[in-house]
Amino acid sequence: MIYRSKAPLRIGLAGGGTDVSPYCDLYGGAILNATISLCAYASIEPIAEKKIIVQAMDRNEQQVHDYAKELPIDGTLDLLKGVYNRVNKMYGFPETGFKLSTFVDAPAGSGLGTSSTLVAAILGAFVEMLKLPLGDYDIAHLAYEIERYDLSLAGGRQDQYAATFGGVNFMEFYEKDKVIVNPLRIRSQYLHELENNLVLYFTATSRESATIIKEQVKNVNSKNEKSIEAMHQLKEQARMMKEALLKGKLDEFGEILDFGFQQKRKMAANISNSAIEEIYDAAKKAGATGGKISGAGGGGFMIFYCPGDSSYAVKKTLREFGGDVKNYNFTKHGLTTWSV
Repeated sequence: MIYRSKAPLRIGLAGGGTDVSPYCDLYGGAILNATISLCAYASIEPIAEKKIIVQAMDRNEQQVHDYAKELPIDGTLDLLKGVYNRVNKMYGFPETGFKLSTFVDAPAGSGLGTSSTLVAAILGAFVEMLKLPLGDYDIAHLAYEIERYDLSLAGGRQDQYAATFGGVNFMEFYEKDKVIVNPLRIRSQYLHELENNLVLYFTATSRESATIIKEQVKNVNSKNEKSIEAMHQLKEQARMMKEALLKGKLDEFGEILDFGFQQKRKMAANISNSAIEEIYDAAKKAGATGGKISGAGGGGFMIFYCPGDSSYAVKKTLREFGGDVKNYNFTKHGLTTWSV
């Protein structure tokens, strides 16, 4: 028997960064995001040997361990081993060998929530294998704890919940790890138009989000007024975009994105850079009305809203910078598990 799972990556549309502590603990955070047809995959296959094999097929990395209740966290394949360690600690695991394999449709550090989505997918495979009684909120919160507490990785809360729930969601974040996921019922023609007009562009660079997030945390702890006010504005941006999407006011989408981009740059020094600014300006000159950096910033994916038929000119311009325009669709389903 092989136990499989997949979880969708996400585009953060508005409010990015307000899901990170201590901001959301002090002021409450809000984010609008949507899952897309790029996924993280995990599979667990029992093997005869009393070994544990962990491998990331997209990264060409593999480790083989003698069976143990806890695997070493040593900087290689830690997400895979961290999930196993927590599952074994909380629920126990049969003392048999297995192979855990993963694959992600986008590179790490690309700004689409790859790491957190992968953790949710791996956790889903263990839930399928062990028939664990965990609901969507349970899985998302456990994935968050594994990343933030067990592995001490800096970041927010939105990605685990987006991956687990799927669809278009307005999420609220509060102190004591409280998260409320509000699924939005968007008319299909609005989503089709958004999908048609929203260009997803990979800058061909990845970045270490932890450094940017740590500066953001520092700015909140030191009561940096400029940074905190920018986060307040981004939270308001999420509410503005939610209303525009629900009412089909897509002509406002680009301006709301552009407003958020101006605010995002004030949160931490390395969120934007000269290369990103050049790409952003060129896209706007080609017809985009606004855009943003996906995720923490510094590189990875960017999105641009291109009304009418301007997306063709924008895509042509973006390709001149050496990156890739990525085709995608919005998805309704979150974490999915099965066995064969």
